[in-house]
Amino acid sequence: MDVIYGTWPWYVSGFLIGAVMLVLVYFGKTFGMSSNLRTMCTVLGAGKTSDFFKFDWKTQRWNLAVVLGAMIGGYIAVNFLSDPSVPTVELNPKTITELQQLNIDEPNGKLLPGALTSSDALQSPKVLAILLLGGLMVGFGTRYAGGCTSGHAITGLSNLQLPSLIAVIGFFIGGLLMSRFLLPLILK
Repeated sequence: MDVIYGTWPWYVSGFLIGAVMLVLVYFGKTFGMSSNLRTMCTVLGAGKTSDFFKFDWKTQRWNLAVVLGAMIGGYIAVNFLSDPSVPTVELNPKTITELQQLNIDEPNGKLLPGALTSSDALQSPKVLAILLLGGLMVGFGTRYAGGCTSGHAITGLSNLQLPSLIAVIGFFIGGLLMSRFLLPLILK
């Protein structure tokens, strides 16, 4: 068996995502990582502190299989289906230049820049504040929008739901505004 290096082409991964969506629709299920995390929090007892987590998680056990599959799949992809000499993330040279102007290092195949995620960076109060505030805002946005980006963009759009279209447009506008205007102000 040949080992696959690098990332899969969009037409293979897109087809697989579409096939998974058809199976989920057939069984009357929806997909979204925030619902999976909600199920995990409920199993771990979060229902004792918040009504949001008070539901019959056993009806959502399949969500736990999705989380476990994502973790196992990520482990297999990194350790058995990738070649460290082949970069998994290739950025446009213009993007690299713009990141360098913000003092963010080139990822060199990593998924996250060391300027925000290295052990040295995590000792900086400013970086910790950025990550904590960003996490809170993502959590608030997920709850406010009634789902996460994967739930709305994959499940909602494939089911032709107008609220998901509005949420996805909002996600993109927010991401563009953040990366173009707010991030340069925060990092300087």
